[in-house]
Amino acid sequence: MSVPFFDGRAHVQALRAELEEAVARVLDSGWFVLGPEGEAFEAELALALGAAHAVAVGNGTDALHLGLRALGIGPGHEVITSALSAAFTALAIEQAGARPVFVDVEEATLNLDPGAVRRAIGSRTRAILPVHLYGHPADMAPLLALADEHGLELLEDACQAHGALYQRRPVGTLRGARGIGALSFYPTKNLGALGDGGAVLVNDAGLAVRLRQLRNGGQSRKYCHQRFGVNSRLDELQAALLRVGVRHLAAWTERRRQLAAFYLRSLEGCGLTLPREQPYARAVFHLFVVRHPRRDALAQALREAGVPTLVHYPVPLHLQPAFAPLGGRAGDLPVAERAAGEVLSLPLYPELSDEQAAGVVQAVRDEAGRLC
Repeated sequence: MSVPFFDGRAHVQALRAELEEAVARVLDSGWFVLGPEGEAFEAELALALGAAHAVAVGNGTDALHLGLRALGIGPGHEVITSALSAAFTALAIEQAGARPVFVDVEEATLNLDPGAVRRAIGSRTRAILPVHLYGHPADMAPLLALADEHGLELLEDACQAHGALYQRRPVGTLRGARGIGALSFYPTKNLGALGDGGAVLVNDAGLAVRLRQLRNGGQSRKYCHQRFGVNSRLDELQAALLRVGVRHLAAWTERRRQLAAFYLRSLEGCGLTLPREQPYARAVFHLFVVRHPRRDALAQALREAGVPTLVHYPVPLHLQPAFAPLGGRAGDLPVAERAAGEVLSLPLYPELSDEQAAGVVQAVRDEAGRLC
C-alpha cells in the first residue's frame, strides 16, 4: 500500500461542491480584496476560536510579524522563542526589527521550557513568543506568569494549533484582554487555504484596529497612511474558501484525534518515543511526530515500504545559517538539538482512511522493531 503524506486531492474532493459554490459567490460579487467574504470569515473564525476579533492577513509569517508590531515590538528589542520551530517564527521577529533569543524546549512536549525562558530574560527582552508545536499547546501558565512578572508582551504562535485547548480554553488569546495569537492557513494546516493566508486572533479592540491598519499599508482611511504598514491582505477567494473550512474544523479535529489515538495505541512498545498529550492540553495533532534514535534509517525503510515521512524540523533555529550572526553554537540547547536528530512525522490528516492508517502502523512496527 502507498500512502500519501498529505492528500490535497482527497481534501478538495470531499468539499468540492461547497468550494465551487464559494468561488462562484466571489466571482458573481465582483469584489476580490477586503470585502464581505473577508469580513464574514474574520467574524466566523473569531467565534470558532474564542477570540473577540480576527484580522486576516496574507500568510502566517505576516500574522506573527504584524502581531509583534501591533504590540510595539521593534528595533532594540529582544523576543524569546523556541529553538525548535519553523524558521518563519524567528524570521517574523527579524522582520519586526527585533532580535530573536532562542531557548531550549521541554523533553516531554518539545515546547518552550519556562525555566529556560526565565534564565534568558534580560534588559532588552520585550516579549515571549511560545510555539504550540505540532498542535500541542505549550504550558502557558508559567509563561503568562513570567510575562506579567517582568512586564513583557506575549504573542502565541498558534500556526499549527487551530482549535487546540489549554486548560479548556482555545489557544491564541490566552492572556485575557491582552491575548493575541497568530495563525497560518498554508494548505496543509488544520484549517488550510487553497493558497496561502494567515490571521491574528486578538481580544483588544485597539490592537485589532492597529492590525487592520498595518496589513493595509498603515491606512486609517483611504490614502491616509497613519503608520508604516505593509501590503498583507487576504483575498476574497481565499476568505470564501476558508469559510467552508471553518464549518468543518471541529469534525476535522475530531478525526485527527481519532487517528492519533489509534497510532498511540498501536505503536506502543515498538521502540519509538510517542507524543503525549499533557493533562492541561487538548491537542489537535497538526502533525503526528514520533522520535527514534535511528530516524534517518527508519525514514528510508518506511519510504521503501510505501509510507512517506517528513522531518519537522531537522535543524534547530539557533544553528540555522540565517541566524548565525546571533552566535548560536552546537551544544547550546541540547534538548532541541537531540530532538532535531530524532523527530519523524507520520502521515495524519482527516482524509486518511482507517485502512491506510493501519498500513502505516504495520510498516512502522515492522521497520522500527527491526532497527532497535
